[in-house]
Amino acid sequence: MNDSLTEACDLTADAPATAGTAPIPGTIEARPEVEGETESRLAFTPAAIELIELLWDMHGPLMFHQSGGCCDGSAPMCYQRGEFKTGGQDVLLGTLELPPDEGSTDPDAREIEFWMSREQFGVWAHTHLTVDTVVGRGSGFSLEAPEGQRFLIRSRLL
Repeated sequence: MNDSLTEACDLTADAPATAGTAPIPGTIEARPEVEGETESRLAFTPAAIELIELLWDMHGPLMFHQSGGCCDGSAPMCYQRGEFKTGGQDVLLGTLELPPDEGSTDPDAREIEFWMSREQFGVWAHTHLTVDTVVGRGSGFSLEAPEGQRFLIRSRLL
């Protein structure tokens, strides 16, 4: 394979996604948002929560979007809430509910929506997704890029 393509798509890195049937210990399940579903198909590891808390403190309310494709297009992207425009081509998979900030009276203030392109959702419809982090630089568009970590998806069959 072309070395520049291999490097750009991070194909030489340890495989970040794991397929299996067991949940990752210590994860926090997101509130399910897909119409008709009562069980979460989305969770966050403690490491992801720690990075999310840091990003929240730096940037304020957040959101995630997962598209498909090669390279960083297949990684979950973290944005300031509302900075990525969603629409009918997207599916709201779940909402991460963080504990309220001290002194906050708004119960919705610390909710983080996780969106996915409808096309990608069709591919991953039978998959539970866990947002995790690894050391490394993410996409320049995702808020964690300068923090020396990047978000990634670990998956297991539902």
